[in-house]
Amino acid sequence: MDKPIFLIGFMGSGKTTLGKKLANHLNRKFIDLDHVIVERIGMSIPEYFTQYGEQKFRELESQLLKEQQGERAVISTGGGSPCFFDNMQWILENGISIYLYLTPKALHHRLQQSNIASRPALQGLRDEALLQFIEEKLDERAPFYKQAHIHIDQLNTSLDTICQSIETYAKNK
Repeated sequence: MDKPIFLIGFMGSGKTTLGKKLANHLNRKFIDLDHVIVERIGMSIPEYFTQYGEQKFRELESQLLKEQQGERAVISTGGGSPCFFDNMQWILENGISIYLYLTPKALHHRLQQSNIASRPALQGLRDEALLQFIEEKLDERAPFYKQAHIHIDQLNTSLDTICQSIETYAKNK
């Protein structure tokens, strides 16, 4: 199985953290799409959002996602990556996709602990407003996320179980 493994899910769902562990476990390269974007644009994603807007960011993100075709890697996508253009369809056709699911409350807890300034969509959101944003955005994005080949309950699934799910999917493909 040489196709890339794409990790999708809401911001704060653990795509980068789990992605590094999974790549190490599977002896694959790890690619964080957000880091690829930052390297390419030479500025932070919030700066890019401010300067060029979300539409330009999403176009660039889609282009860089598709440049990963054929990579034998675990690729952490941005939380919105699957939800724009034909990105989810492309992911489904060009790799194995894994949706990392967390409840809105678990995401809220994690995001409250993170550097919110590094996440353009969360600017100025805290407490109940943040939870409401997560619930609404998750509802909006769920139809894309749920198309993934494999769904993982992020809080209750071991790395070994995830690897077994990938193997099982690859064998039955």
